[in-house]
Amino acid sequence: MLLVVVLVRCQKSAVFPEIGYDDQLSGGYVTVFDATSKAFQNAFPSLSAYDEHIHEMGDLVFSQTFVTAPAPIHSGLGPLYNNTSCESCHHNDGIGLPTAGDARSSLLMRISIPGSDEHGGAVAAPGYGLQVQDKAAYGKQPEAKVNIAYTYQTFYFDDGESYELRTPTYTLTNLYTPISGAYLLSPRLAPPMIGLGLLEAVPEADIVANADPNDANGDGIKGVANYVWDVTTQSKKMGRFGWKANTASIVTQVATAFNQDMGITSRILPIENSYGQTQYDGLHDDPELPDTTLNNVKFYAQTLCVPARRNVTDATVKRGEQLFILAKCANCHKQTLRTGVNVAFPAVSNQVIHPYSDLLVHNMGPGLADNRPDFLADGQSWRTAPLWGLGLYTTVNNPGYYLHDGRARTMVEAIMWHGGEAAQSKAYYSHLSKSDRDAVLKFLQSL
Repeated sequence: MLLVVVLVRCQKSAVFPEIGYDDQLSGGYVTVFDATSKAFQNAFPSLSAYDEHIHEMGDLVFSQTFVTAPAPIHSGLGPLYNNTSCESCHHNDGIGLPTAGDARSSLLMRISIPGSDEHGGAVAAPGYGLQVQDKAAYGKQPEAKVNIAYTYQTFYFDDGESYELRTPTYTLTNLYTPISGAYLLSPRLAPPMIGLGLLEAVPEADIVANADPNDANGDGIKGVANYVWDVTTQSKKMGRFGWKANTASIVTQVATAFNQDMGITSRILPIENSYGQTQYDGLHDDPELPDTTLNNVKFYAQTLCVPARRNVTDATVKRGEQLFILAKCANCHKQTLRTGVNVAFPAVSNQVIHPYSDLLVHNMGPGLADNRPDFLADGQSWRTAPLWGLGLYTTVNNPGYYLHDGRARTMVEAIMWHGGEAAQSKAYYSHLSKSDRDAVLKFLQSL
């Protein structure tokens, strides 16, 4: 029988002690000791009975398959969509599957035309919006089919060990209507759901303090906070979610996923993603998602634990961590952040957390470029992906995939795709001995 241990505390905001801090506690007091395939699905342990109920209600909706209207329950799907449930993309609340078109596909395609809109964001492609919906309800036509083709190249480390990188090429076929002029595409793989509430609780000032847009310290690493237009507040806010940090809050992320991924409207986004197209259903049933349902799913996403690190006292893991720091990987993948004081939500208040991210966007070079700007994130920039839970990807989602489009099948591939501001770190890793490279990997597998 598996014994899952959680850290439980009273409902009181308190400063987490830094002296004698346990390196296992990636998520502070809401760390869960679970290394099984369910490691990403645990609720905060300190929730009240009422909050536990809300979390469970959100979980039920997250796993629910929606159907087209009119229907007595779970209505509102489509007429254009990418998938029929949240869980269909976020398998076990983990990383997605980088395929296109099939039922378990977790890869969606952003689309836009060159330029920026009135808020500085991407410009919607006429007839397509900002996302390609590659599935449609009966009697309707998907916007397009997304095709993925890979080319493969073999490379070698200094000691002769080989590794392979696969480069994806994305094309659209079977377009329901022609696109006039040039358009930009950017694939996005469904990311893990863990720790979102903690990341939302990190003060903006602390994130901005790590930015160095002019490389004032001369380390070759910059980092920019992405300020985006938030539809929920109708104002510019700092983005911290999404592969380009183009979303400011969890509730906006959830509402956008319902609207764009499943074609379900809410008070935040009350207009169908198919509005203005020949596929538009013409029903006067918007918004389709009740506020209570939207808020339940938001709370579910906000209250998922972070799994504990493993093997933190292992000598090889410790060596790998030292090399990770010496390679300057930690200059972007910040080991430690602290959440702000929040007496209304003590579970995330004053927590020392280890997400291994600065939540900033960095230029990652032409190899990973999508050449599609998204507010202040240019065509070569991506948000520093949090690494907590990384070592459990292959357990939670076997196999695991890495990077924004899942092109990397191993941690080695993910490292060797780094460029731009991370080029020096990649070079440092590539010149290490086999044993030291393995130590870095063993450290990453402990996260």
